[in-house]
Amino acid sequence: MSDHEQPASSSVRQPASSSVPATASDVSALFSRGRLTAIPRKAARREQLLAHLAGTLFERERSYTEREVNEALLTVHEDCAALRRYLVVSGRVVRSRDGAEYRLAG
Repeated sequence: MSDHEQPASSSVRQPASSSVPATASDVSALFSRGRLTAIPRKAARREQLLAHLAGTLFERERSYTEREVNEALLTVHEDCAALRRYLVVSGRVVRSRDGAEYRLAG
């Protein structure tokens, strides 16, 4: 959980780091040295994390392959499949019917 991996694609956005103290709606407390320490179990906290990841790792009006989504998510946590699934189930990311393309919702 502590290794920092860089994505192969240079078009993947990196999460912004901040020195602002954590608040109830701030997700910085979930990270250590740029890595997500654990995926929150509480749904409300997980939704805050998903909003942060969708807003910092992905660009609107751009489609991504599953590999690109995985590469982006691996920059913050090794369980990219769980994060990808949570993003899709939450409706923040839309997956094409054939699973070949992912886009931010909205």
